[in-house]
Amino acid sequence: MRKEVLELNNRFGEKYAGSYVFTEISWAKRSRIIQKYTKYHPVSGQIEKADYVTIQAETIWASLKQQPSHEPISLKKLLSECEDGVPIELGELFSQIVNRLNSVSLDETRFLSEPYEDKSPIQQSQSSACAKSSVGHQNNSQNNQQKQSSNSSSS
Repeated sequence: MRKEVLELNNRFGEKYAGSYVFTEISWAKRSRIIQKYTKYHPVSGQIEKADYVTIQAETIWASLKQQPSHEPISLKKLLSECEDGVPIELGELFSQIVNRLNSVSLDETRFLSEPYEDKSPIQQSQSSACAKSSVGHQNNSQNNQQKQSSNSSSS
C-alpha cells in the first residue's frame, strides 16, 4: 500500500511540528467508515443523511500510522469543534493527503466537502414518487395533451 510522509515545521504551532506518516487504507475499511456514518432510505437506497466531517476524520485517523509523540492527533481532536481541535488548514492538509492516497476523486472530494442537499451525485428518480394507478396516469396524460393542444392553439 502507498504511503506519504508529511514533515511539518512550526507553521501550525510547535505542538504540531514533526513527522506524520499516512498510508493507503483498504477498500473494505473505507466502505465500512462510509456505511457507519451514512443513513440510507430503506426502499430507494438513496442517502438520507451522512456525517461527512466524521467520515473524513475517521478516514484520516485510519490512514495516520505515525505521528510526533509530543502531541498525538486523536480522532477526538480531529472531530473537536473547540479550540483544542485541529487547525482548519492542518485538517485540510491531512484531508488532501488522505484523499490522494486513497484515490478519492475530485467529485467525491467535492461531495464530501459540501452539504448533502446542495450536491448529491445521486439524481432523484422520477419513479421514486408514490406509484399512481394506471387509470390515474392515463387521465393525467389526457389532461396534459389537452393543455398542450390548448397552449399551442392560443399561440
